[in-house]
Amino acid sequence: MNTLPGDPHIHYREGRLFIGGIAADDLAARFGTPLYAYSRGAMLAALAPYQRALAGREHLICYAMKANSNLAVLQTFAEAGCGFDIVSGGELERVLAAGGDAAKTVFSGLGKTRAEMRRAFEAGVHGFNVESEAELEVLSDVATSLGKTASISLRVNPDVDAKTHPYISTGLKGNKFGIAHDRAVAVYRRAAALPGLEVVGIDCHIGSQITDAGPYLDALERMLDLVEAVEAEGLRIRHLDLGGGIGVRYTDETPLDVEALIRRLVARIDARGHGHRRLMFEPGRSLVAEAGVLITEVLYLKPGDAKNFCVVDAAMNDLMRPAMYQATMGIVPCTLRDGEPLRYDVVGPVCESGDWLGRDRMLAAAAGDRLAILAAGAYGMSMASNYNSRARAAEVMVEGERATLVRERESVAELFRGETLLPRGG
Repeated sequence: MNTLPGDPHIHYREGRLFIGGIAADDLAARFGTPLYAYSRGAMLAALAPYQRALAGREHLICYAMKANSNLAVLQTFAEAGCGFDIVSGGELERVLAAGGDAAKTVFSGLGKTRAEMRRAFEAGVHGFNVESEAELEVLSDVATSLGKTASISLRVNPDVDAKTHPYISTGLKGNKFGIAHDRAVAVYRRAAALPGLEVVGIDCHIGSQITDAGPYLDALERMLDLVEAVEAEGLRIRHLDLGGGIGVRYTDETPLDVEALIRRLVARIDARGHGHRRLMFEPGRSLVAEAGVLITEVLYLKPGDAKNFCVVDAAMNDLMRPAMYQATMGIVPCTLRDGEPLRYDVVGPVCESGDWLGRDRMLAAAAGDRLAILAAGAYGMSMASNYNSRARAAEVMVEGERATLVRERESVAELFRGETLLPRGG
């Protein structure tokens, strides 16, 4: 068995790529392509180091479901004891539909509407991560109108550089997220004075796909300084929410050791006298990315003077990360074949030059072969669209030798369901 870089649940066996106990080609033959295939065992294995590092102390791991919001994925983490980090009313409804516990759910995001706030109160969410002073005022108004009290944390922007892609950096002064570190004490003071609000915690999230422990440790020190300043005002901070953002291996990255990182953070928290506080983490990508692949079929090989193109049936509407973030992701054959590999750009059928899934890949391939795009379990299907009137892919969850279709492939009729023609005639 030749294990691929990344998750050991996805590997080659006798020249065939396996997800769990099932060959990727067999999944494609059964469910069609493009197809997202996930290993449930890999998701639980990715969760385990968080659980080990936090065992024996009060904590809550909230899966950041924007990474992958399929109901079966949510069910997997709910059954493993996780809560959820949500950023919309729709995500709350998904949590409830999957059997998740609203009382373990934190509502983040900087643009919550009054309707979303009201629904969150009705469902009984754990609390709100507040991102602006204006949001405080609105949340207070909604809470008092309902006769409720909102448990709140302020999401503080610690102005720490996570050294990641600018689109997924969230902890710098120039980012739209959070409350400025130097305004935080004043905003906590304002929150404590508003009716319908109860200050319970502090939250930060500095970015995503982080592979260096330094930014986490820097942010923690700034957060603990702030906790001490807030409590000097007579307020009580019960929990520390340190967000998520731990990176994964897409190509040659060296991911952080999750368990070791959290133990370092916990040790520093204890050393500074804050060990009595509940700890919260909001991992997303690190729990699901390497547990998933996108399986796609080669349609045509198109040689050219400057470039050779491998045209496949998946496209940027199925997987936006390469086009949006210039992300490099591993692409491998589902069945190894003999022959001299050639250099290809792997591209989809969408009418955009930005519709590429991988550039300059050495592949021995032929029309009808299937390829797997690795580490596609995060920000793949959750960012998919119907651009070019393309139906979204199916999703399948693999557990051992059992494969369950967890999202049906969209039909063409579903593409324009809900649309209407103009009245005919005068």
